[in-house]
Amino acid sequence: MRTEGHPRRHVVIMCVVTTLLGCGLLLQADSKQEAAVARQDLVRANTRFAFDVYHELATETGNLFFSPYSLSIALAMTYAGARGATEGQMAEALRFTLSQSDLHSTFGTLNTDLVGWTKEIDSVRLSIANALWGQHEHPFLPEFLDLLETSYGAPLLQTDFAGNPEGARCGINDWVSEKTERRIEDLLAPGSITPETHLVLANAIYCLGTWKHPFDEELTQDAPFHRHDGTEAWIPMMVADASFHYTEGDNVQAIELGYAGDRLSMLILLPDQGMFGQFEAAFSVERLDAIVTEMRPRHVWLAMPKFELTSEFCLAGVLADLGMPDAFSAAADFSGMDGAHNLFIGRVAHKAFVSVNEDGTEAAAATGVIMTLSLPRMVRVDRPFLFLIRDVGTGTILFLGRVMDPSTR
Repeated sequence: MRTEGHPRRHVVIMCVVTTLLGCGLLLQADSKQEAAVARQDLVRANTRFAFDVYHELATETGNLFFSPYSLSIALAMTYAGARGATEGQMAEALRFTLSQSDLHSTFGTLNTDLVGWTKEIDSVRLSIANALWGQHEHPFLPEFLDLLETSYGAPLLQTDFAGNPEGARCGINDWVSEKTERRIEDLLAPGSITPETHLVLANAIYCLGTWKHPFDEELTQDAPFHRHDGTEAWIPMMVADASFHYTEGDNVQAIELGYAGDRLSMLILLPDQGMFGQFEAAFSVERLDAIVTEMRPRHVWLAMPKFELTSEFCLAGVLADLGMPDAFSAAADFSGMDGAHNLFIGRVAHKAFVSVNEDGTEAAAATGVIMTLSLPRMVRVDRPFLFLIRDVGTGTILFLGRVMDPSTR
């Protein structure tokens, strides 16, 4: 009797196993490639949205600073509940091209990648936090809540907007303050939360980075900064003489300052004297790509100001102008949040802070999206009116009249 296995059977089994392993590796490779393409699409969309918002805000004079990524996250969480025309308008305004499911899962992996590497470096901190506060016992859809917790790490925190709107506002502001190391205070202004508020979606982002090559504080001296209007301001100017990524041309100089860890950087774009307005108006994603591509390591003598900025915006008008007006009106469809059609965005609040000195940069921002319950339409028939009696099925008008004075017959 033969006891050994059949050699052909062994060969067949090995071939099958090898084929299955190969298919598994191919599927895994395809999945990774698809995820990489999705992330690239999302980053591109967020970048275009950043430029859109910048150009809207830049119409005002003075300093300007905001976090487009904070805005994108907070509005993406809101977009998760949008349906119908509201969903389409938001996708266009926010420049989203991915499907709802792909978009949110990609945001989740992108957030993880952005903050994960900083855990290995003591001199750099980057944190991204999300949360939502819902009216106690409001019937939000479980699939909506699960999506936000899974993709954004945003738990639902029960609160009582109807009974204690001011207490709810202070609680949300306290959360923002804590998540931004006390740099963003009072994100939601007094009166912004009302008994009609039913949901607030919030993002907070905080970054603390040490320069890869810190400036020597002893070399910092007051020097003139030439304002756009031709006047001067004397401010502390930091000085460095080192190798930086640099390029110049087409009326601009560009220099990139790296932070410890080599993942974060500050890119400074310095238009030629008198060319700021022209350069800013034409600045685009494509122009940025061209500048970054042209940059090379160069020996540069750099003088730049120490500065600290705080900005605050209510962005409903900006976002409506960018193509999502329905979201801020009774026409809004956020039925993906609770199955009803009675929520709309009442306010989008954003605050940002940045401080740049010889050691590095500290920056923080927060965004709050306030969802408001539509109030019942009031119809008070106390002035002249028309009225029709009609067959709804066919549209036939059976009677037609007007009332000018119901006190007379």
